[in-house]
This record gives sequence, C-alpha cells and structure tokens, in this order.
Amino acid sequence: MPHPNTTVPIDFARQLLDRSGLCERAGHACLTHAGIPVDLMHAQQARATTDQFATLYRLVVERVEDESPGMFSRPLRPGTLKFLALSTVQAPTLLIALHRFTQFFRLVLDDLHFDLVTQPDRISVVLRPQTDAVREQRFAQEVMLKLVHGIASWLAGQKLPLAGVDLAFATPPYATDYVYLYPGPAHFDQADTGIHFDRHWLEGPVRQHAGTIRSFLSRAPADWMFTSFAERLISHRVREHLESRLADASKLEDVAAALLMSNRTLARRLDEEGTSFQVIKDELRRDVAIQLLAQTGLPPAEIGARTGFEDPTTFYRAFKRWTGCSPGVYRRGRSRGARR
Repeated sequence: MPHPNTTVPIDFARQLLDRSGLCERAGHACLTHAGIPVDLMHAQQARATTDQFATLYRLVVERVEDESPGMFSRPLRPGTLKFLALSTVQAPTLLIALHRFTQFFRLVLDDLHFDLVTQPDRISVVLRPQTDAVREQRFAQEVMLKLVHGIASWLAGQKLPLAGVDLAFATPPYATDYVYLYPGPAHFDQADTGIHFDRHWLEGPVRQHAGTIRSFLSRAPADWMFTSFAERLISHRVREHLESRLADASKLEDVAAALLMSNRTLARRLDEEGTSFQVIKDELRRDVAIQLLAQTGLPPAEIGARTGFEDPTTFYRAFKRWTGCSPGVYRRGRSRGARR
C-alpha cells in the first residue's frame, strides 16, 4: 500500500479527466465523490491525496468502462487487467511472466506495444508508441510504465527495486515526485520510455496465484501506481524519520545522526536521488497538511502547528506557496465529499 501521507500533483487528475472523454458535469461529479475540490483543477501547483486520486481513477473507469480511460484508440474493457493477471500468474518465473505481459498487450492494444529487452545483467521493458497521439501523451506512458512495475512487484510478492527508469519526455514540473513513483533513478529526455531491472530480481518464481488476484485488483490503481516507503530509498527514510517529529525543528544534522551518516553523505545521497533535505521536509509538511484538511475538522492554525509552524500566518503563506491555493479550498472539498 502507498504511504498514507503522500500526495500527487493535481495534473494527474487533470490529465485523467481530460483523456476520459467525460463531460464537464460528469467529471465534476467524479471529483466531488473522490473528495477533490473542483477549484483545485485550475491551480497549477495543487495536490490530491493518493487515496483521492485512486478513488477518482476507479470512478472514471466505471463511468467510461475503460481501464485505461481514453488513453488509447481501443478501450481496455473492464476485466482486461483481470485476464492480464491470470495470464501472468501461471508463469514459472518472473521473466516469463513479463514476456507474457508484453505479448498480452500486443493482442489488446494497437497504438502501444511493449518490448522485452534482455541483457546479461539487466532486463528492460520498453514502451513502443505506434501513433503520434500516444507518443505525445505523457500520462499514458507514466501509467503503463507503472503497470509494468506494479504487476512485476505483485507477482514477486515484494516491490521490486529498479536499476533505472528512462522517460522519453522533458522533465515535468513535478519531477521530485518521481522518487515516490519509482524505487530507482529516473532519467528524462531519453530516446525511449522504459523500465530496467537487475536480472537476478526476475529469475525468481512467481509468488502469487489465481486466488490472490481479486485482492490485488481491489486495491488498483493505488498498489501499482504509488511506491510505499518499504522501498527504503534514503529520501524515504528521511521522510519517515521526520514524520513522527514534524512539529519539531529537525535539522539535517539531526536526521543524519539518526541514520548513522555524516551530514555530507546524507546531502550527497539525497542529491543522487534528485532531492534535498529541505525539499523533503517541505513536501512532507505540505502532504500532511493536505491530508489533515481533507480528512479532519481541525482548524488550519492547529494543522500549521502540527506541521511545524508556530505562526499561523507563516503556515498560510507556505501552504499557498506550495499548492497555489489557500487551506480553505481544500477544506471545501472535504465538506462536499461528506455530503455525497
């Protein structure tokens, strides 16, 4: 399961609805049922919780009867992912399961293919868009790449670490979020979009069976789209350490000592993962504040105190800088969601 105090860019929700073909009224209804304030759709820096986005995704899938809502010329009718799971779960090894994954989508999609590329020490699954429409559609590539990792991890019985991720598009504004999407380094502006595994991870057996498919699908897409903190990247460990001490004025040297590292080593490791101590701390404060606004009736001043702000005005300014919206906008989404 994804970590409970994480959020995603509102751009994810915007792209999902834009591709789905739903009319504005139906789209707004889905947002309301998911507890996402409609006003956030017009705020570039806004965020939604991972639970809200997963709920929105499921609602849109139900409305349009397409498990890849509007992403491709041919819809993936409800039940497609179940048959994908059935076709892979009977494979003797993870490598053979990924081969079946690529062949399955050759049958059901015309405008996106997957290639399994094997090397002595590395196995890659590379996306091959067959049309300009899919080639230019960043969200569809992100979703399908995450599906590869999600299916492989489910079959393995653990989130598989990655040797790397290549993305054939420019660095998006939310690039720092990739450390929570993929347990491995992400590289943008590449020739192809692909996901890379060290070979030894895929030589093991499939650890799932037909009886576990229902549980996996019931948690879709959260389980395969979002990375839990069990992956143990350094940035995840820093965030986890800070979370229980969020009201305190924790500094880099405090966390470095707790993780048995020097200040310089911790800063270097975070830089290698494309982030920094202050970015992690601010993102955690933002995400916890959004969760509390969406799920509780706590006044914003108290939420500010719980996230390390002694002065409510400073919290308001920081929240507006992080999300482009006031706390009140997020609170309205909770009120509407409670009436559904």
